[in-house]
Amino acid sequence: MDNFFDAYVLPWLINIGMALLIFFIGRQVIKLMINVLARLLRKAHLDEILVNFVTSIVSALLLLIVVVASLGQLGVDTTSLIALVGAAGLAVGLSMQDSLKNFAAGVMLIVFRPFRAGDFVDAAGVSGVVEQINIFTTMMRTGDNREILVPNGNIYAGVITNFSRRETRRVDMVFGISYDDDLRKAKQILQEILASDERVLDDPAPLVVVASLGDSSVNFNVRPWVKSVDYWSVLWDVTEQVKLRFDEEGITIPYPQMDVHLHREEQEAVS
Repeated sequence: MDNFFDAYVLPWLINIGMALLIFFIGRQVIKLMINVLARLLRKAHLDEILVNFVTSIVSALLLLIVVVASLGQLGVDTTSLIALVGAAGLAVGLSMQDSLKNFAAGVMLIVFRPFRAGDFVDAAGVSGVVEQINIFTTMMRTGDNREILVPNGNIYAGVITNFSRRETRRVDMVFGISYDDDLRKAKQILQEILASDERVLDDPAPLVVVASLGDSSVNFNVRPWVKSVDYWSVLWDVTEQVKLRFDEEGITIPYPQMDVHLHREEQEAVS
């Protein structure tokens, strides 16, 4: 019995213990290496999205090496295992074409960088702030603080609108006045509102023009240029100021209306 324990059980227990030791120590070493790699990439002033993407891939590859080393300690033929993993990977790859497409799209997004972490974008039907690009998905945060994971393939295959890439944006607004109101006075009021707002840029100059003669109103196009970070605040504040000033100056903002004329036909009674 002692010979059986010494010859079979004890070596297996030692091998299992060594395999577990290799696995757990390997994981800790991987964490240290990934932290060092992340610091080096950040010192190179790489985008945070790229840092997260590279460290995720390197971490997965290193973990695979640790698993293979642990199995080798148990006496598993790692050469055959690697061949088996390769064959299984091919089979899984054929059945997971969408995942591979998302991975490839993630690489393309990292290489061409249509957006960076912190950019507000509209992509794949989702609008939000980009937080990070993972191996298969991109994490975005919406204006109401929801976290949305969008497949990379959907983003790269569609139109990407980046609202944060340019330093300035044009605010497009339309204001209508009644046909009975003073056109020149209304235009002067709109120009004064823009001129009094320090966030409105002088170059390019803001535009205030009569754009169309509608069914119920004379419509002004008001288009000031602002810094991208001021877009929404200027849009909301100018809209409020226009309503208040128009009310003070007696300028009417009409609502759609239709005049209906009724004609009564009287028939003479036939006696």
